[in-house]
Amino acid sequence: MSDSQPPLKPEQFDRYCRHLSLNEVGLEGQIRLLRSRVLLIGAGGLGCPLAQYLTAAGVGTIGIIDFDRVDASNLQRQVLYTTADVGKPKVEVARERIEAMNPDVAVHTHAAALTSENALELFADYDVIVDGTDNFPTRYLSNDACVLLGKPNVHGSVFRFDGQATVFDARYGPCYRCLYPEPPPPGSVPSCAEGGVLGVLPGLIAMIQATETVKIISGIGEPLYGRLIQYEALRMEFNEFRLRKDPKCPVCGDQPSVTELIDYEGFCGTGIGDGIPIPELSAAAVHSMQANGDDFLLLDVRDPEEFLRARIEGSKLIPLGELEGRLAEIRDWKKRPIVVHCHQGGRSAKACKLLGDAGFARVSHLTGGIEAWSLTVDANIPRY
Repeated sequence: MSDSQPPLKPEQFDRYCRHLSLNEVGLEGQIRLLRSRVLLIGAGGLGCPLAQYLTAAGVGTIGIIDFDRVDASNLQRQVLYTTADVGKPKVEVARERIEAMNPDVAVHTHAAALTSENALELFADYDVIVDGTDNFPTRYLSNDACVLLGKPNVHGSVFRFDGQATVFDARYGPCYRCLYPEPPPPGSVPSCAEGGVLGVLPGLIAMIQATETVKIISGIGEPLYGRLIQYEALRMEFNEFRLRKDPKCPVCGDQPSVTELIDYEGFCGTGIGDGIPIPELSAAAVHSMQANGDDFLLLDVRDPEEFLRARIEGSKLIPLGELEGRLAEIRDWKKRPIVVHCHQGGRSAKACKLLGDAGFARVSHLTGGIEAWSLTVDANIPRY
């Protein structure tokens, strides 16, 4: 970011006058914002309000990387999108909205997945990286890339009614790996699709992230280096935790062993077979497959008592704990479609990984499990 201070245009004085009135920000801080470059990883629940507030603040260049399209299920919390946007690429809709909000802001869209092959080149063009993702491989990837490049990583995450935010920057404090040296076992932490999220929650966490981003760029206040803010919506309670840099951290420690980007899907154990992501199907999609008479196996990996309590017609029960020893029962489906489900999705993800490792080639899991089925397909199936 340049320290030069060219005069603002008259319309910019009007737009940013409330910043200019703050001695801590002033003309110098606003110029720094206008000359800054911020990359948003993800245009979802966190990325949408982040994009809006950073655009309003006058961040000169905003990059957005996301390969997803707008889905109806996004509209409850992803506030950049409308019903008319369903089916459109998120980055294109986000670009349109941002450009309409503030002509001072240049938008660079990257309609792709963030990978070990493109992360370093992509991050190098930006001053601050803001992580709004919802999966562990991308969190570890973005962390390691930021450490290797010496970039601040403004982190946020949400789940159900809780959220957290901090700033990871190995130059001034710990990194993400200092806090979480190892990822959780695959399937042990449900995704937001499986566990749900309060629609207003991402907005609050994103505003913390946006605030930290503006502070870092304009050089004001005390960023959340070494501090993590945790928010619990049901109790309307904020807690702060001190984080320490780990001298044995494999990426930012005294003797780092991670000196280049690695296979993060493999590191987190989230792929099927040779690192292929687990395909997901909505309850509505699986119901449509049934109605069309598609040839597939619907595999229930819950416990027998859960199966007796509530089940999807036509499903086959093999509890997750017995699956490895009973693969012979489904050997005829090794090259045919299998859709796995459990209660909400955690066990089905583990089952998909097990089946993929055993050579089953066409495995997917039902997002949200029988809970989603009861909510969206058949209300007569009891929830529990």
